Amino acid sequence: MSIQPGQVSEALQRIKDPELGLDLVSLGLIYETRITHGSVFIRCTLTTPGCPLASTIVEDIRAAVGRLPGVSTVEVDLTFDPPWTPDKMSTEAAELLGLARPQPALNSK
Repeated sequence: MSIQPGQVSEALQRIKDPELGLDLVSLGLIYETRITHGSVFIRCTLTTPGCPLASTIVEDIRAAVGRLPGVSTVEVDLTFDPPWTPDKMSTEAAELLGLARPQPALNSK
């Protein structure tokens, strides 16, 4: 069975950041995913480099994606380049955390 990108994304959306309670995808922590013949590569970040739960989150990613049918290996590359910033979050996640986003100016003529 061939693994599809949408399946990986759905698995990652089920993983919550333990401190914020929002999923890794909505928080903008997933930078890249690649699938090659059952091997899944995920490049991700955390909200802070000194996060004490880094190893837990990485293991949660490995476990969730590794359970998908057709996945043989999961490699997680934790990076802080570029560093995470709140603008990487989805609009919905920002609203849930009470972070207002500036609205684009309307051009009036």
